[in-house]
Amino acid sequence: MIDLYSWATPNGQKISIALEELGLAYNLHLINIGADEQFAPHFLAFSPNNRIPAIIDHDGPDSQPISLFESGAILFYLAEKTGQLMPHDLHGRADVMQWLMWQMGGFGPMLGQAHHFTLHAKDQVYGKQRYYKEANRLYGVLERRLAAHEFVAGKDLSIADMAIFPWTRTVWRQGVDLNDYPHVVRWRRMLIDRPAFLAGVQVGAAARAETKDMKAQDWVDQFSGVTATS
Repeated sequence: MIDLYSWATPNGQKISIALEELGLAYNLHLINIGADEQFAPHFLAFSPNNRIPAIIDHDGPDSQPISLFESGAILFYLAEKTGQLMPHDLHGRADVMQWLMWQMGGFGPMLGQAHHFTLHAKDQVYGKQRYYKEANRLYGVLERRLAAHEFVAGKDLSIADMAIFPWTRTVWRQGVDLNDYPHVVRWRRMLIDRPAFLAGVQVGAAARAETKDMKAQDWVDQFSGVTATS
C-alpha cells in the first residue's frame, strides 16, 4: 500500500494519475497547502522541502518502507517499481527522462510564474510579458514534439506525459491560446479520454474551492477544449 500526500495541483495530479494508470492501491492524505499544512512537522519528516506531493511506499525495495518527495523522482520510482510507463531500452529511457526533466526544470516552473503574474501581480506588465512569452515558447517546443510523435516520448504512454499533462489545464492563466497548438490539443484530448487520467486529475479536487464543484465532464471539457476561461 502506498500513502500519497498531495493536493489537487498540477504537481499533485501527476502522481495520482500515475497511480491510477498503474492500478496501484493507495491511501490519499490531503495536505492543504492554502492552510500551510505542508509545514507541519509530521509532513516535513518525509518531505523536507515542504512541498507536495510525497509518498510512503510500505512495500518498497527489499519489502522495506521508502518515502520520496519531488514529483519527478516519484514518477521515476513508480515506473521502476512496476516496470511500466518507461521503455526498457536505453534510447527510449533517455527520451522519457529528458522530457521529464524538461517539465521539471522549465515547463512547470515557468508556467507557475505565468500563473503568479496573472492571479497575484496583474499590474506587473513586465513580468506578465516575460512569462507569457516563455510559456508560448515552451508550448511551441511541445507542439513540435507532438507533431512528430503520438506521445511526448514517442509511440507509447510514459511518465513524461503524466508530468506535463496537468500543467496544461489552466492555459488561460499562462497567456497561451491553445488554438495555436493543435497537436497539443490532440494530445490532451487523447489523454483525458483515458479513464485513469480522468480519475487522477479528480483526486482531491472536491477539497479545493477552485475545483470542488467540477464534475467529470467539466474536466473533460477543460482538457478537450481550446477556449476555456475559468
